[in-house]
Amino acid sequence: MKILSGTSNLKLSKDISKNLKLKLINTNIRRFADGEIYIEINENIRGNSVFVIQSTSNPANDNIMELLLVIDALKRSSAKTITAVIPYFGYARQDRKVAPRTSISAKVVANLISNAGATRVVTVDLHAGQIQGFFDMPVDNLYTAPLFAKYIKKLNSKKLICVSPDVGGVARTRALATRIKADLAIIDKRRPAPGKSEVMNIIGDVKNKTCIIVDDIIDSGGTIVNAADALKRNGANEVYVFITHAVLSGDAVKKIKNSKIKKLIITDTIDNSQKTKNNNKIEVLSIASLMSEAIKRIANSNSVSDLFN
Repeated sequence: MKILSGTSNLKLSKDISKNLKLKLINTNIRRFADGEIYIEINENIRGNSVFVIQSTSNPANDNIMELLLVIDALKRSSAKTITAVIPYFGYARQDRKVAPRTSISAKVVANLISNAGATRVVTVDLHAGQIQGFFDMPVDNLYTAPLFAKYIKKLNSKKLICVSPDVGGVARTRALATRIKADLAIIDKRRPAPGKSEVMNIIGDVKNKTCIIVDDIIDSGGTIVNAADALKRNGANEVYVFITHAVLSGDAVKKIKNSKIKKLIITDTIDNSQKTKNNNKIEVLSIASLMSEAIKRIANSNSVSDLFN
């Protein structure tokens, strides 16, 4: 087993390789003057099972292309198996046709990864579980719920309620609520325009309770900030937000800082070290140990689902 890191999240790759007590494969990944990506593997990987760690976060297109070229280089170097470890799977929000004559981009990206030569995919909290069916290969979708549950239990709050920011996230929120033995509430949200949200109603009693909003992605931050405002207006004591993938585009960090959110807890599937520096309202939990254990189990042909029991 060998670990190769792309350039999108080098810190996470180093943490994973440290946990596995392995050195990262020696590679030369650079850009030509016109932006083209050059990949060179500087050691023999013939017959090895190789795990490529690369989040397809911003710049998404560059990081996806880099992942494809790395997979191709490994295939041409006679790697035995190539597992694409994608902590954050870009384009996952475009998993179906929401209007006539639109593309299903998640399927296109899945086809690219398959055709490049990957033999397995490992990812974290896919935006839509059905994306696993876009691949004709094994897909391991890891969950951050146990990580979040462990943190929430340390809050020592007796009046907890898990809140789904929209109807689509109910299953994810219910899974966390079951783990921490909390009630469930749902925010009825409308989108008057793309990228904008409006809270209409809150289904559930949040008065005098500590609200735990859980979601897979925070992008511009508008939805979560509006949700926190609505919960506070309905009598919530505190609002904590747990997000797996912190895209944090535009002025999202500023919105969070000025919001009524007590704390935003994110993971390091996306490298936000510069955005979150010196910001005491945002806390980062590492998924390195979770991913390390999953990689080890895959390499040893052991069960990955047992991680979440």
